[in-house]
Amino acid sequence: MNVKDKVVLITGASRGIGAAIAKKFAAEGSFVIVNYLKNQQLAENLVKEIEHSGGQGLALQADVTDKDQVNKMVEIIIQNLGGIDIIVNNALSHYTFNPKTRKTAWELNWEDYQRQWEGNVRGAYHVCKAAMPHMKKQMFGRMINIVSNLIDFPVVPYHDYSTAKMALLGFTRNLAKELGSFGITVNAVSPGLTYGTDSSRDTQEDVRESIIQLTPMGRLALPEDIAGSVLFLASDLSSFITGQCINVDGGLVMK
Repeated sequence: MNVKDKVVLITGASRGIGAAIAKKFAAEGSFVIVNYLKNQQLAENLVKEIEHSGGQGLALQADVTDKDQVNKMVEIIIQNLGGIDIIVNNALSHYTFNPKTRKTAWELNWEDYQRQWEGNVRGAYHVCKAAMPHMKKQMFGRMINIVSNLIDFPVVPYHDYSTAKMALLGFTRNLAKELGSFGITVNAVSPGLTYGTDSSRDTQEDVRESIIQLTPMGRLALPEDIAGSVLFLASDLSSFITGQCINVDGGLVMK
């Protein structure tokens, strides 16, 4: 896949989809930066697992919604590893996909939207902005943002979450237009409900079953499914793909 020796920063990578992405890149020979907010032990355990399997990794704490913390994190990466090649914006504000506890459109406050905007859009903005000068200088870079298939098929209307993810897709496409001339591609991966993650734990069984019934491949996504598509977009196999959004949901959304 030609990501060997590439420096990869994955935000929110201590568990779930982020951890699966980290392990996938490490297995292909990348040096993986496992960014985390609070779960230091989980992040360090993941790095140990990566190293035990022959890979290379480093856990770095930073709140991606804080510009100064992000700038410091990227500065550490540049000083110690000489560059940054790939970023995966996976971090988000905490969210629980539970139809029973979700807020309806008439119950939501603007602050609910703002909270999701901060974690999804502002976080990705800070990371991309910090990495941009280094990628432009080397005339190469891969930026991959994790959105959600709820933006195309709101099977349950999680208004605040889905709105923030749609904004992140708009951010993705505008960056793709601006950065293409520097050899930098910017794409998005749009997962369906992903089994085994903390966010999906409270999703009711009847909702899971209804999604499975609607899905041509007859199952929910796994973190490893998402990781494979992220790896593809970071590799030389997708070097002429930018501004795109790949739905990884077994065919639930077809575009």
